[in-house]
Amino acid sequence: MTPISTPFPKLTLRQQAILSFIHQHLQLRQHPPTRAEIAAHFKFSSPNAAEAHLRALERKGAISMQAGTARGIRVLPTADSEQDLATDTMAAFPPKFLPSQRQPSQLSIVGRVAAGSPILATENIESECPIDGLAFHPRADYLLRVRGTSMRNAGIFDGDLLAVARCQEVQNGEIAVVRIGEEVTVKRVEKRGQFLRLHAENPAFSPIDIDLAREDVSIEGRAVGLVRPFPHV
Repeated sequence: MTPISTPFPKLTLRQQAILSFIHQHLQLRQHPPTRAEIAAHFKFSSPNAAEAHLRALERKGAISMQAGTARGIRVLPTADSEQDLATDTMAAFPPKFLPSQRQPSQLSIVGRVAAGSPILATENIESECPIDGLAFHPRADYLLRVRGTSMRNAGIFDGDLLAVARCQEVQNGEIAVVRIGEEVTVKRVEKRGQFLRLHAENPAFSPIDIDLAREDVSIEGRAVGLVRPFPHV
């Protein structure tokens, strides 16, 4: 499996995903993708949507674009240093695609969570993925396999692996892993007093309203990145 996001703190999850897709394309095909290829990969309605995301990445200093050429995209080093970018990239791509001098640690892939069991209980772990948790900011503790299409407009699709940092509190607007009773879901969080509203990123799904004083609910972690299985490339 190949990560589709690299750790740029100022980027949204979708921007991280697009940036890493560019990285992948460069590594596997030796040239950057076109707007049409980006739009097709992320299921955008048109290349113009891809162009808007690329412009946002350019404004944030992640890429530069050459006018007048379909593949004129260049990935820039982070604000820290070129060495930091090289280290992050090697941590994010398996040795099959990008040689590395160090062996990354592994992150557990959590599949369907058994009712009432801890997220990282043995029975919930599908396998291990050779990605270092430090490839994400903040550090990821595990990968959660996404089920369904409720978060598709955030660039999170069925079968993706969500990189999660364990925590018990998140800020309003962040995407979190939330346990409601014996079920675990991924939603954008909004807290108002004793009430919690969980927003999907798909108009086909209604918000979930929770009374914290009456219902059994807990935050299991927040999303810090995304990994997409290689066949999606």
